[in-house]
Parts: sequence; structure tokens; C-alpha cells
Amino acid sequence: MAAKLEKLEGNKAKLELLVPADKFEEGIAKAYQKLKGKFNIPGFRKGKAPRKMVENFYGPQVFYEDALDEIIPQAYLDAVKEHELDVVSRPDYDVLSIDQKEGVVVTATVVLKPVVKLGKYEGIKVRKPVEKITAKEVDAEIGKTREQNARWVEVERASKNGDTVLIDFVGSIDGVKFEGGAAEDQTLVLGEGRFIPGFEEQIIGMKAGDEKDIDVKFPEDYTPEFAGKDAVFAITMKAVKEKELPELDDDFAQDVSEFDTLADYKKDVKKKLQERADLRAKAEMENQLLETVAKGIKVDIPDVMVDDQIDYQIQQMSYQLMYQGMKLDDYLNYMGKTLQDLRNDYKESAQEQVRMRLAVEALLKKLEIDPTEEDIEKKYEQLAKEANKTVQEFKDTMSAQEIDYFKERVAMEQLFDYLVSKAEIEEFDPKKEAEKPAEKKAASKESAKKEPAKDSTKKAAKKTAESAGKPKAAKE
Repeated sequence: MAAKLEKLEGNKAKLELLVPADKFEEGIAKAYQKLKGKFNIPGFRKGKAPRKMVENFYGPQVFYEDALDEIIPQAYLDAVKEHELDVVSRPDYDVLSIDQKEGVVVTATVVLKPVVKLGKYEGIKVRKPVEKITAKEVDAEIGKTREQNARWVEVERASKNGDTVLIDFVGSIDGVKFEGGAAEDQTLVLGEGRFIPGFEEQIIGMKAGDEKDIDVKFPEDYTPEFAGKDAVFAITMKAVKEKELPELDDDFAQDVSEFDTLADYKKDVKKKLQERADLRAKAEMENQLLETVAKGIKVDIPDVMVDDQIDYQIQQMSYQLMYQGMKLDDYLNYMGKTLQDLRNDYKESAQEQVRMRLAVEALLKKLEIDPTEEDIEKKYEQLAKEANKTVQEFKDTMSAQEIDYFKERVAMEQLFDYLVSKAEIEEFDPKKEAEKPAEKKAASKESAKKEPAKDSTKKAAKKTAESAGKPKAAKE
């Protein structure tokens, strides 16, 4: 086989594929074997007619289309490999000639990955947040664990916000009970707002054993049969429970961690919070570097690459909706959008993703970053050690796709290591920076307290001066 290459405008290329007669004959033979069962030829059982008889009856071209489907894809792939093309679109075929003696000539028009001209990637200025975990943050984190390990204890007092109550209720509209308006042993956390407005608020203050009728109004945006209607719910309070937090002591530390003392547990919590903060800082700095590199490249991005990225993003969204028990079409109907609207919504982010990917690929090629098997194995060993597993145990936790992309992950880490080593890094404390706007706001309030007095004096003086030159009737 032979293929001619013609470069076109707009990152396109046209390949002229010449498939020789013997390959075309192989394609026809395969097409006959696949299709012979569909033909009815007089004098033969269905599927038993020889190829020549089928061609005589239906014409020699009867197998051409399927034969081309058999031979053209491989001819195309061979041509792409021969010319070392980086194709980002499906081929658009055009058959120029077909002859069983001369072979087949087909053109395949494709879109090529664009040439990327890198901008600045060394000496990039970035800001790195450096957080120091405080005792207050450690206490807050431990507080969350205490909340998770709290137990609910029945109390005899009146219910209040934050309590869990057990109730029976029966609802009615105009004195008539309605379907779905009654329940027994219903658990409700007061203050969470799970029921219609006004329901929980009127239960506050009830004790176990109390009975009470409450009046509520269904919201206007509720289901049509109840929207805007007044209802009465007969409430029976069966139990009131309050949250009891575990004592903050060594026993608590032993229950929720591998540590024997509260002090050691706190040290570990602080260490883990610091590690998370450091990882966030690293990720934020790397994002800044990558965004700067991506913005600096010069490239003509083909529409097909953006469309493919949009397809991928919509597919991921569809999977997420599916896990939530919703179909994409149902979501679009609920949002009042069409699929094209959704594609338009994703277009900008898709363009950014493609641009970033092209920047990364160009930079990896420029810096000749290509992780060795030794590099990859070292990374496996590091991650396995951090997870307290053997390398094989760690690999067993990974999906086949994650393993396939592991080399890319190592390459990205090597790339970031390089960019960081060449960057101009300014460290800052995000907590202190967050305090500055608050300080400015406080100062502004203090200033505002003083300024109105001056302004009012000036306005009063101006008003007096203006009115002094007017007749009394005008002032009235």
C-alpha cells in the first residue's frame, strides 16, 4: 500500500490511500462470507449460493461497500503511522475510484493536533500559601469527631432547637385527612428545616407526652394538590432526646484513634491537618504555574478537540447523575435546558482544558520528560509505604485505568518539580491576608461613625446658606 500526504489549512491533512487489487479482493471475500446468508438466489438454498452467482445476480458491486469497510480502516492506520501524524479527529473518507483489477483509491481528510509555541515557563512568579495549624483548628477538628461519636439521650424537659424528637402526626385540610399526611414514630432533628415552614417551630417547647394541633401553610411552589393550602397537623410528642458528647479525655482518644492519650491524639490530628494544608498549598501553586504556562502558549485549537472535550465532560456529568438515580434528559427537562444549551455552558471550560492539555504535552516534549520504569516503581514504593501496604497490595487497590495512567501521573510530578524549581515563589499566610479585609472593614466603620457628623454639619450649613436668600414662603 502507498499513501500520499497533502497538508491543508486549519490543521487539516488529506491522505490519498491506494489499496492494491489483492487487498481489495481479500475485502470482497470477507464481505461475501459475512453477507452470504442474506441472499436468496433461485436454485440455491439461502446462504449457499457461490459468490460468483451472487455477483451475477445482484451485480459485481454488491460487496464493494462492505469490502471497503474491511480494508480502508487498516489502510488509513498504516498511512497515519507511515507519515507519523498526530490525528485528533475521525477520518472523512471519499472514494475516488474502485476497480477489481487496479485496486481502490480513497482520500481520508483528518484534523491534526496543532503545533504549540510555548511561552514563558521558567521564572514564573507564583504565590504559595503557607499555613500553620493552630490549637483552635485542632480543637475544631476533634470537635467534629466528638459530634460523630455523640449519643442521643432522652430528656424530660421541653424540646428546643438541636434536639431529636420522636413524633406521631396526622395532617388534614379543611378537616379532611390527606394521603401522605400522617406518620408514626417520625424522627425529626429540630432546626434542620426538613419539614414545611412553620412545622418544626411550633413543635419547639413540647415535652414527651404532649399533644398539640399546629397550623401550617404549604408553600406556593409545593406539589400542585397542596400548594398554598392551609393545613392542620395533630402532633403527639413521644420522646425528646438531646445530644451528649463524649468526654474529651484519654478514653475518648483510645476509642477514636490508635493512640493511648489525648495529647498524642491531638499531635496526630495537628500533623494530619498540616499535611492537608501543605498539599493544598502545593496544589494551588502548581495550578498557578500550569495556568500561567497555558495562557502563554500560542496555538490554533481545532473545534473538534473542544467538541470532544465537551462530549467527555457531558459523559462524566451523565455518570454522576446516573449514580444519583437521574437521567441526563430528566435533568435537562428539570433545568429547562436543551443538550445544546449544556454544550454551550461547557464550551469555555472545555477550551481551557484543551489548552492546558496541549501546554502540558508541549512542555513534556520540550523538557524531554519521560519517566523510566525505575521512576514508576519508586513512586509505587513511596505510595505503598505511605498507605502501609506492599507494592502489590497497593496496586491491587488501583483500577486498570489508574494503572494505565500511572506513568502520566509520574510525568506530571516530574514536570511540576521542574517548574517549581525554576519559579519565583512568594510565600504568604492566607489567614493573615483574610484578616486584612476585616481590619479594613472595621476601620471603615470607625471612619464612617465620624464622617457623617462632618457631612451633616456641612449639609446643614449649606442648607442654611441656601435658605437665607429665599423668601419665607419658599422655605415653607
